[in-house]
Amino acid sequence: MSKYEVIIYWSDEDKAFVAEVPELPGCVTHGKTQTEALVNAREAMTLWVRTAKEFGDAIPEPKGRRLVYA
Repeated sequence: MSKYEVIIYWSDEDKAFVAEVPELPGCVTHGKTQTEALVNAREAMTLWVRTAKEFGDAIPEPKGRRLVYA
């Protein structure tokens, strides 16, 4: 799971660090600290992949490089 990029940022609205995994649609979690957000993101990735397998959905291969957004 660690090969997927995780983006962590502070949310004033939520008063928490948000962790997003852009390659896994909808895979977003949060935590009180950056470390907690990352730990929660790893768990969310595991659950995301497990659920995709259960429903026969495609699982994206990690790009292994930083994503670029314009």
